[in-house]
Amino acid sequence: MFRPIDSGAPVRAITLTVDGRPLQARDGDTLAIALLHGAIVPFRHTALSGAPRAPLCLMGACFECLVEVDGRPNVQACMIAARE
Repeated sequence: MFRPIDSGAPVRAITLTVDGRPLQARDGDTLAIALLHGAIVPFRHTALSGAPRAPLCLMGACFECLVEVDGRPNVQACMIAARE
């Protein structure tokens, strides 16, 4: 579904820790892209119905990609850079 554009330039790999597990990502990708490439879906479940949620717009408009990052809740994964 999602595929990085190959610019020909070498890309540095980074390692994220997601729910205690290592996840390989590309330096410069957003957290949402890193999670999608790692097949970490859904990102969350709604409070009322428990419906699964994952990124929709990937540009900060929809708020479907909310995750907890380093103890900080409700971070938009599409608006934050992936980092080790």
